[in-house]
Amino acid sequence: MNKYFDLGKKLNVDSINKILVENKKLRLLNSTEKKIIKSRSFLENKISDSSDKIYGVNTGFGSLCDTEISKKDINKLQENLILSHACGTGDLVPKHIAKLMLLLKINSLCLGFSGVRLSLIKHLIKFYNYDLIPVVYEQGSLGASGDLAPLAHMCLPLLGKGKFYTGTGAKESTKILKKKNIKNFKLSYKEGLALLNGTQFMLSFSIWSILQSIKLNYLFDKIASISIEAFSCRVEPFSKLISSVRPHQGHLETINNVFTFLKGSSIHNHNSDYVQDPYSFRCIPQVHGATKDVVNYFKKIVDIEINSVTDNPIVFENEKEIISGGNFHGQPLAMGMDYLAIAMSELGNISERRVFNLISGKRNLPKYLIQNSGLNSGMMITQYTAASIVSQNKQYCTPSSVDSIVSSNGQEDHVSMGANSALKLFKVINNTKTLLSIELLNAAQAFDLTDKKGSKNIRLFLKKYREYVPFLKSDSEMSRYIFKGIDFLMKF
Repeated sequence: MNKYFDLGKKLNVDSINKILVENKKLRLLNSTEKKIIKSRSFLENKISDSSDKIYGVNTGFGSLCDTEISKKDINKLQENLILSHACGTGDLVPKHIAKLMLLLKINSLCLGFSGVRLSLIKHLIKFYNYDLIPVVYEQGSLGASGDLAPLAHMCLPLLGKGKFYTGTGAKESTKILKKKNIKNFKLSYKEGLALLNGTQFMLSFSIWSILQSIKLNYLFDKIASISIEAFSCRVEPFSKLISSVRPHQGHLETINNVFTFLKGSSIHNHNSDYVQDPYSFRCIPQVHGATKDVVNYFKKIVDIEINSVTDNPIVFENEKEIISGGNFHGQPLAMGMDYLAIAMSELGNISERRVFNLISGKRNLPKYLIQNSGLNSGMMITQYTAASIVSQNKQYCTPSSVDSIVSSNGQEDHVSMGANSALKLFKVINNTKTLLSIELLNAAQAFDLTDKKGSKNIRLFLKKYREYVPFLKSDSEMSRYIFKGIDFLMKF
């Protein structure tokens, strides 16, 4: 197995996942190095041969774009940019997200349109390969002009400032850099701006969210299949005839998954006791399928963004142009993340309804899935917890991308608020994991209370689950079983 990823090759969500899972190191292709050097040389010649103002190179930033900076101060300008913009607050971003940010920033600079020196990129690669991941805070980005505050914190260790993640939290970068014998980096013109302009904060959350969403979609089909078995549901709603006259891809994928999980079942295949099932069972293909379609839609957007230049200004060496535009604006990601949050929230929403049905005392299942109910409350409060989380998810699904607050004295008068979209999506997905565990807790209990033989696939799955969570004969502390269920599910 190759332990390196060669920077300069095209990336996508799947290849990034492979880099992370296989813990690959980064290295530069010769062709990539040449592209970076040519871009920088063009910018250097432009600065030396021209007295033109170039935004962020020999001018101030934001509404200070008309303020000219003398040549003797243009390097200091870049350091000041990082220091002044490092004003993030709130909780620390999880290390795996910050690591993704660093990877994506390196990849973006390697596209050869930012005009930075090769030495800067090599310094960042050294951080990544040594697992020196800079500490980043959640709050501070408006999702336009780049993710300025988060990226400024990511870049502080270049100057010997800020912190790195450690096994026990965070530690000042100075001590770690000294131990590794890594010297502070002296920024040159354009480099601070190239580091801060970009959508890498939003993009990192987007990639993580897509990977989690793909996994959760599959697991929701599986857990819903257990609920179908336990609730003695009919097979007809999963007919390919129904999907053939409304052939959305996600619908087709859902029914294929459910049929695979239920193959060989003696329950729903021969059920004639109930004419129809509640929507939360009968409409699984339509609801789960719609979420899959949203994930696939957003994945295409993110694959484009991964290989895009979101810097400003952009250096076009071949065309001999340096153009200031708005590629840093996070609207494509912001809107996509808001959409994905809604889609994932709906998986939890319909899941809670299945839980409600399972504990209702219908279809020969005892009330609250416990013997001697009254003395025992059984699964009663698991539905309360699920309802609380579903409600919170609905609140998180208020879109951030429809909001904008004017900044930089009116120069930056429309922003995406995509960073807030990212943080809300992150919370929705983690909440959805909990809802999945709650449904599994109830579905497994209900399944074990039936006297019918379910599919082999599900029986084997539940046998593994029972190594984490036992069948409950009487009341017990439920939260620990929910947490254990999450641990079990995330191992798949």
